[in-house]
Amino acid sequence: MKKRKTVFVEGPILPSFIANSIEKHQTKTTIGAHDIFLGQVRADEIEGKKVTAIAYSAYTEMAEEKLEQIREATFASYDLTCMHIYHSLGTVKTGEICLFVFVSSAHRKVAFDALEYLVEKIKKEVPIFGKEIFADETHVWKVNKV
Repeated sequence: MKKRKTVFVEGPILPSFIANSIEKHQTKTTIGAHDIFLGQVRADEIEGKKVTAIAYSAYTEMAEEKLEQIREATFASYDLTCMHIYHSLGTVKTGEICLFVFVSSAHRKVAFDALEYLVEKIKKEVPIFGKEIFADETHVWKVNKV
């Protein structure tokens, strides 16, 4: 049985981690395009209260299995050189990164199309849950918007 790639990161995804991921691809000379999606926690206002953080949780085994299915389907449909997906667990403050999706291909159109497909599938199908936390420490379950 092949080992699944690690997807979950405790806390926010740091800019240095993102930069390091990009830097590692300089030696891959068949790549002509990269496309990156960074999901950032917004300071939404809900019923007069401002979101200060999101606490992410997941049914990790099911989420990793679903992400692997999405990865395989994406590779089968798009001519990608590589793909990386990272999602936060735990508390991520407003302004911090909670989702990092990075695809590479020989040509830009493939990278653009694959990334859009991938992010939409992740948001719709992967059992990752977020509690929006307010300054007064109350919270509400997050509802993903299109």
